[in-house]
Amino acid sequence: MGDDLRDNIAQLNLQRDILRDGGYGGSVQTPSKVDLLFQDSIICLNAAKTVRRHPCRDCLLWEFVPHEHLEEDIPCHHIPLGESIAHLESKGDRDSTEQALLAWLDRTILQLEDELSRRNMRPSV
Repeated sequence: MGDDLRDNIAQLNLQRDILRDGGYGGSVQTPSKVDLLFQDSIICLNAAKTVRRHPCRDCLLWEFVPHEHLEEDIPCHHIPLGESIAHLESKGDRDSTEQALLAWLDRTILQLEDELSRRNMRPSV
């Protein structure tokens, strides 16, 4: 369980770093932004695939999706970042959407790191 949590933290950190550095690309001089946040990112098990081969429930983001949105076509776009990515993207303000996502990533990473720290402090049985 601790290793899974460490892996999740590492993946979320990587996603945050990519967003902060301006996007994906062959080099830092030519970053490119993904069209759909999360869905086109390295976190997505189906990124860059035309056919979904992996169910969304296997994604690390699944646990953050509100129950009422688990059956959506892109469930991770309904993770509440204040407002959902789906709602923020519908406004057409990419910078605000990315800032909301960065803030959510910062909060979520801190929460997961705190949880990992608490688990490591518990005495083993």
